[in-house]
Amino acid sequence: MGTDTIILIAIAVVGVVAGYLLKNYQVQAAIRREEIQAGKIVDDAKKEAKEIEIQAKDNALEMRQQAEKEIERKRKDLNREDDRLQKRRSDLDGRAERLEQREQTLNKRQGNLDKLDSELENKRGEILERLENVSSMTKEEARSVLMEEVEKESRDDMARIIRAIEAEAKDEGEKKARKIISGIIQRVASDHVSETTTSNVELPNDDMKGRIIGRNGRNIRSFEHAAGVDVVVDDTPGSVTISSFDPVRREVARRSLEKLVQDGRIHPASIEKVVKNQTKDVEKAIIEAGEQAVFDAGIGSLHKEIVKMLGRLKFRTSYGQNQLDHAVETSKIAGVMAAELGADVDISKVGGLLHDIGKAMDHNMEGTHAGIGAEFVRRYGIQPVIVNAIASHHHEVDQETVEAVIVESSDAISGARPGARRESLEQYVKRIKSLEDLANSYKGVVQTYALQAGREVRIIVKPEEIDDLEAARMSREIAKQIEETMQYPGQIKVTVMREVRATEFAK
Repeated sequence: MGTDTIILIAIAVVGVVAGYLLKNYQVQAAIRREEIQAGKIVDDAKKEAKEIEIQAKDNALEMRQQAEKEIERKRKDLNREDDRLQKRRSDLDGRAERLEQREQTLNKRQGNLDKLDSELENKRGEILERLENVSSMTKEEARSVLMEEVEKESRDDMARIIRAIEAEAKDEGEKKARKIISGIIQRVASDHVSETTTSNVELPNDDMKGRIIGRNGRNIRSFEHAAGVDVVVDDTPGSVTISSFDPVRREVARRSLEKLVQDGRIHPASIEKVVKNQTKDVEKAIIEAGEQAVFDAGIGSLHKEIVKMLGRLKFRTSYGQNQLDHAVETSKIAGVMAAELGADVDISKVGGLLHDIGKAMDHNMEGTHAGIGAEFVRRYGIQPVIVNAIASHHHEVDQETVEAVIVESSDAISGARPGARRESLEQYVKRIKSLEDLANSYKGVVQTYALQAGREVRIIVKPEEIDDLEAARMSREIAKQIEETMQYPGQIKVTVMREVRATEFAK
C-alpha cells in the first residue's frame, strides 16, 4: 500500500469523524433549543394556569356573594309571606266565628219559621174545611173548576196575543213584500205568456189527407216510424193532429209534415230525408234557444249539455205557459229580489233559470222534475247551493239557503201573475173538489167553499168544538197539507171562520 493511499484513507476517516462530530453537534444544539422552548412553554402554561386559578377564585367569590344576596332576598320574601298568611289566618278565624254566630241566629229563626208554618198549615186546613162546607165541593173538585177557568182564560189570551202578533207581522210583511215584489215586476216587465206548442198541422185541402196516408197507409206508417209520433187523421176539416209525449219529437214531426205538405212529394224516401233534416234543424234551434236564454238571463257560461237541455224547454208548456220563457223570467225576478234582500245575485239567477230544467226530461225518467233536474245539473259541476235551490223549490227537500227561498218565491210570482198560465176545465174542477175534500176531512168543519178560481178556501167550523186557538192551528195545518199533497199555480189562501151566535126567545 502506497503513501498516497494511506493519506487518502486518513483523510476519509478524518472526514467521516468530522461529519459525525458536526452532526452530533447539530443534534445536541437542536435538543438544547427544544428544551429551552419546552421550558418556555411550561413557564407560560404555569403562568396562565395561575391566572386562570386566580380568575376562578374571583368568579367563585362573586357567585358566592350573589347566592348569599339571593338567599337573603328569598328569606325576606318568605318572612313577608308568613306574615301575610298569619294575618289571613286571623281573618279567617274571625270570619268563622261570625259565621258560627250567624248560623246560630238562623237556626233560631228557622225554629220560629217551622213553628209559624205549623200554625199556618193548621189555619189553612181549617180554612179549606170551612170553604168545602160553604161551597159544597171537595178540594179536588174546586181545583178542577179553577184549572178549567184558568185554562179557558189562558187560551183566550193566547189566541188574542197570537192574532195580534200575526196581524202585526202580516201587515209589516205584506207592506215590505208588496213594495219589493211590485218593484221587481215593474223592472222585469215580462209579457203575458199565452202561446202553446201546437200539435195541429193545417192542410191546404182535404185531399192532402189521402196523400199523407198513402196507399194502404204506407206514408203515414213511414212518417210515424221515422218521427216517433202518432198522426191522427180525423174528420176535422183542413188539419191533422200530431200526438207525442215528447215535445221535441212533436216539434220535429210538425215541421217535417209542414215541409212535406209544402213540397207535395210525400213518399217513404222523402219522409225519412225530411225528418232527418228537420231533426238537425230542431237540435240547432234547441242549442240557440238555450244560449239565448242564458244571455237574456244575464248569466255567465254554463256547461254545453246544460244549455242544450235548457233549450228543450222551448217546446215544453205548463198550464199554457212556455217553460223557457218562464225560466228566464224567474231568473230575472230572482236576481232583482236577491239584490233587494242582500242575497247572492248570481246564485239566485242561475237557480231561477235552471229550477225547471227537469221538465225537459221528466217524460223519459222516473221521479219529480225538481229531483231529476237537481241530479242532472249536479253531474255537470253546478254548485251545491244551486242544486239545493232546484231540488227544494217544491219543498221535496229542505231549503238550506235564503237563495233557495228566493228561487221558490220567484217561481211562484212568475206562475201566479195574471195571464201567465191557464188550465183545462177538467183539471180545474178536479183541483177545486180535491181542495174542498181536503178541508172537509178535518174534525169540526161544517162547510168548505173554494173561491177565486181555487186561490182561496174558506172553512166554517163548529164554535163549540173549535176555539180561536184551534182555528189558528187548523188554518196552518190545512195550508201545510195543501202544499205537501196538491199541485197548483200560484198560492192558495186558507181562511178558517168561527162564528158564535147567541139566540133567546122573548115570551
